[in-house]
Amino acid sequence: MSGTVTIARLDRHDANAVARWEAYVAATPAATFFHRAAWQNILEDVFGHPTFFLSAERSRRIVGILPLAQVKSRLFGNALVSLPFCVYGGVVADDVEAAAALEAEAESIARECEVEHLEYRNIEARHADWPRQDLYVTFRKEILPDEEANMLAIPRKQRAMVRKGIKNGLRAEIDTDVERFFALYADNVRRHGTPALPKRYFTRLMAEFGPDCEVLTVLDAQGTPVSSVLSFYFRDEVLPYYAGDALRARELAANDFKYWELMRRSCARGLKVFDYGRSKVGAGSYAFKKNWGFEPTPLNYEYRLYKREGIPQNNPNNPKYRLMIATWRRLPLWLTNRLGPLIVRNLG
Repeated sequence: MSGTVTIARLDRHDANAVARWEAYVAATPAATFFHRAAWQNILEDVFGHPTFFLSAERSRRIVGILPLAQVKSRLFGNALVSLPFCVYGGVVADDVEAAAALEAEAESIARECEVEHLEYRNIEARHADWPRQDLYVTFRKEILPDEEANMLAIPRKQRAMVRKGIKNGLRAEIDTDVERFFALYADNVRRHGTPALPKRYFTRLMAEFGPDCEVLTVLDAQGTPVSSVLSFYFRDEVLPYYAGDALRARELAANDFKYWELMRRSCARGLKVFDYGRSKVGAGSYAFKKNWGFEPTPLNYEYRLYKREGIPQNNPNNPKYRLMIATWRRLPLWLTNRLGPLIVRNLG
C-alpha cells in the first residue's frame, strides 16, 4: 500500500471522528462489537479508566484501529488492555504496516503509563512468541433460517428443557430499561460470590448502543420475572452477554427457555449467528453451552509483560481469587453493595 501510516487518537467529543471510526468498524470483517467507539464513553464515564482509541490512517483514510484502556488498582495491578469488560479486542487493520504502527504506539503508551503488562484479547493469534492465556473459549453457531430447524438442532436433552419451559407457561418480554434485569443479575452474581457491576453501567450500555443493546426478560405463569439477558446486536449476529436468574429459574427451565426465545426471535429477524460468548474451560457455563450443541473455539489472549514474570490470573482458577469469592459470599448485603462497584471496576 502506498502512503505513510500515521497514528491518531480518537476524540470522543468529535462527532465526525466518531462517525469515521464507526464506519470503519461496520465495514471491516475482522472488527467486532467491542471495537465500537461508544466503549470509550462507557469506560471513561462509568469506570474512570483512561482510554487510548488509536486509528492508523493513510492518506486521511482509516486503515486500522486499536482501542485500549488502562486499568490500574492496588489489588490487581496496572495494565493496558484491549479491551476491559469486552471478550474480543486487539488490532484490526487492513495490512501488516498499519497493524505494526498501531502496536508500536500501544507499546509506547504502555511504557509511558508504566503498566505491568499489555493485553490483547484476540480471536486469532498474532504473536507466537508472546505469553498466552489458554483459559477462555468462545461459542458461536449458525442460526438456521427456519425456527423448527433451530429447535431440532438443539441436542435432545437440552431441547427437552426448552419444551419444559414452554410447558411451564413461561413467556418473554423486551424491556425498555434495566430494572428487572439488574435485580436478577445482581442477586445471581452475589450467590456466585462475585461483585455486581453497577446499574449505571447497564443503563449506559442501553443509552450508548440504542437498539443494538436489548434486554429480554422471562416471566413465569404468574408474571413474575425469573430470568433475564442483556444482548448486543452487531451486523447479522446476536450476542447474549450478561444474564441473571432467580433461584426458581432452574426448576422452571427458565434459563433454557430464555436462550431459546432469544434464538427464536433472532431467527425471525433474519440474523445468521448466535454468539454465546466467552466461557472458562471446564466452567459450568462451558458445559451448558456444549449441551446446546455449540463447539468451543479457543480465544488467543496475548500478553506483553513488562513488570511481571507471568500472566495475571484474575480468575477463579487462582487460589487467592477463590478465597476472595468465599469471603464475599459471607459479607452482609449492605457491605457488598457498597464495596462491589469499587472492586469490580478493576476486574475488567
